[in-house]
Amino acid sequence: MTVPRRYAKALLTLGKDDGNYKAYGEGLQGFALLLEREPELKDALLNPIYGREDRRKLLLRMIDLLQMAPMVGNLLKLLFDKHRLGAVAGVSQAYQQLMDELEKVSRARVKAAIALDEGAKERLKKTLEKLTGTTVVMEVEEDPAIIGGVLARVGDLVLDGSVRTQLFSLKESLIKGEVL
Repeated sequence: MTVPRRYAKALLTLGKDDGNYKAYGEGLQGFALLLEREPELKDALLNPIYGREDRRKLLLRMIDLLQMAPMVGNLLKLLFDKHRLGAVAGVSQAYQQLMDELEKVSRARVKAAIALDEGAKERLKKTLEKLTGTTVVMEVEEDPAIIGGVLARVGDLVLDGSVRTQLFSLKESLIKGEVL
């Protein structure tokens, strides 16, 4: 088990016990996104050129300003004390994965050659939910390079209905001399 996953699992266990696991996930994700969006802030917290006590005071001030749940604040302080605050994005990502497993949610990344209307998205979502047996949260992006069709990834499952792949398969068959 990776270090971020251990911290995430510990926080999720505590969150399940007190019923606040969703709020903890949101707080953790919000903090990780803030550091990603504000590189100067991240540098001020992580760069050892600044005094350790000053960096700790900054972290405590951020926890207070963001009105973080005490459990999330304690995790951030622990990460800081263990010189692992830089791993907060990984902890947040691991927490989201564990929370998805708990709630039986799968995250799908879908590429489509053109923009999909809401009806097509809903049909695709229902199909993926039938295949995976979970609730699916989709992230759809346009990629004209696939020429037509869709390419969907849900965890380890890859469904490739793109014209580009079909053309590649046809080319390979022709090269091998296979009769269609």
